Amino acid sequence: MSQVHLGESAALLTAIFWTVSALAFEGATKRTSPFAVNLIRLVFGLIFLGTMTFFTRDHVFPVDASVHAWIWLGLSGIVGFILGDYFLFSSYPIIGSRMAMLLMTLAPPIAALLGWIILGETINIKGFAGMALVLSGIAIAVWNKPKKNEKARLRYPLRGLIYGFLGAVGQGGGIVLSKFGMGSYNAFAATEIRIIVSIAGFFIIIAFLNRWKNIAKTFSNKPAMKGIVVGSIFGPFLGVSFSLLAVQNISSGIASTIMAMVPVFIILPSVVIYKQKVTAAEVAGAFLSVIGVALFFV
Repeated sequence: MSQVHLGESAALLTAIFWTVSALAFEGATKRTSPFAVNLIRLVFGLIFLGTMTFFTRDHVFPVDASVHAWIWLGLSGIVGFILGDYFLFSSYPIIGSRMAMLLMTLAPPIAALLGWIILGETINIKGFAGMALVLSGIAIAVWNKPKKNEKARLRYPLRGLIYGFLGAVGQGGGIVLSKFGMGSYNAFAATEIRIIVSIAGFFIIIAFLNRWKNIAKTFSNKPAMKGIVVGSIFGPFLGVSFSLLAVQNISSGIASTIMAMVPVFIILPSVVIYKQKVTAAEVAGAFLSVIGVALFFV
């Protein structure tokens, strides 16, 4: 297999893995709290990544990271994993993983805007056009076409949409902080730092809110644990690994565009597994948002 085909295949598999992960976590969050899902899946993710880095770097933990990396990657973990993923997972039971993944197409535009503000990066005309397409696609998907003498109304609860949006803000902010903190450091070890700090943060939050009984009950909830394990394998472990394999072998633009296909890929399994009804407008909105993401990288 050529380098290009390897990269394209890895990017396609990444989109599939993230689709599986989103569906699995949706099922888990319907059976237990977002706090429990987040904490347990991060622990599993750390175990998987630690095993990988032991064989690839001779380090189970990122002991060779600089203070700069720990500070900024730690902040990235707090913004992306604790805040971003908490709101993302909280949106799953309300609007479903399909709509949540569509809202996550806002993460690249948000990251671009924050990079422009914080890191002094530039945004060209195609970038602004991409933002407009992403917003248009989401608007088409979430608003019902008004009938005669009726006002347009949302297809989904506003609270769930706000949670999904805040999840995208967290993801976008996490990307910018990761880029600043990682530099040339190993990406897998950088992910470990983000996870370690996030686990510590969740421990503090859960202790403050006295949610330990809820966490303990989750381990006896077999359907929830099955979803968490499956989501952890296909998300923090395989998804991250294959996304890095993709960008190593093809341009980041092509890889990012292929990996952004999750909102499209997730439509069919959402209908089959969760019996969700999908309208033509929602399908069109998903494709339009993906095209908008692609404009950032072409």
